[in-house]
Amino acid sequence: MDSKVKLTELQQMKQQGRKIVGVVAWDYQMARIVDRAGVDVVSVGDTVGINLWGQPNPLEITMDQILVVCQAVRRGVQRALLSCDFPFGPLQEGSASAVRAAIRLVKEAGVDMVKLDGAADHLDAVAAVARAGIPVFAQFGITPQTSLKYGVTYSSTPTAEDAISDELLDEMVREAKSLADAGAVMLNFTNSGPVVGAAVAEAVSIPVVGGFGGGPWLDGRIRMATAAIGYGADGLDEPPNTYANVARIALDAISAYADDVRGARQIKGGIRR
Repeated sequence: MDSKVKLTELQQMKQQGRKIVGVVAWDYQMARIVDRAGVDVVSVGDTVGINLWGQPNPLEITMDQILVVCQAVRRGVQRALLSCDFPFGPLQEGSASAVRAAIRLVKEAGVDMVKLDGAADHLDAVAAVARAGIPVFAQFGITPQTSLKYGVTYSSTPTAEDAISDELLDEMVREAKSLADAGAVMLNFTNSGPVVGAAVAEAVSIPVVGGFGGGPWLDGRIRMATAAIGYGADGLDEPPNTYANVARIALDAISAYADDVRGARQIKGGIRR
């Protein structure tokens, strides 16, 4: 197995023009798989509540819940850097609350860094967590929550070209620099666009990666493992634009299992001893 990824290596990758690979994972088995694939960063996203548990509101997930998920992923990740999202609350409550939450994630889940969503509005908290010696992965950009702030219309399926207009370039560059100055070690630029995204990546010395609405103009990408493999049940009705269609594979497998049970045949998938 390769040696554990270090934060300094991500910095070197940016300097050398090598793209950083990030994956969002929420369970032990997927963590093992993506780590073996050689990704650089594994992120435990707070969207686990919506994407795996069927919660209707992204703000429902609690600190105790995200800790359980982080602990599971930590057990499966050995090589990659592990990041964990704050749930909604600790960051918004102020610097002291943010530091307590970050310390808890480090002590109880062994994370390598913490991801703060909407971090540009909480620079004091970013700085406080960084001063506590905990690396900060800071998210900023266009989201449903920030679209009004930036004066743009947010679509549920924005494209990289139209999610952020060129007029926002100066403001986005300024926010990125402020986050870097506050002590963030990496940025997650949501819905960056090729013009603004490239300008931000060039303006700061720390790596800038992107998930939703990102592209090759950034220093790397981060994507949900479930999205990359086509795990969602929606893919059963319409083939998804993914690297696989695991939902269809799973449906076929469970259907075959049911046929074997109903046909009084021995089933597959016994416990290995």
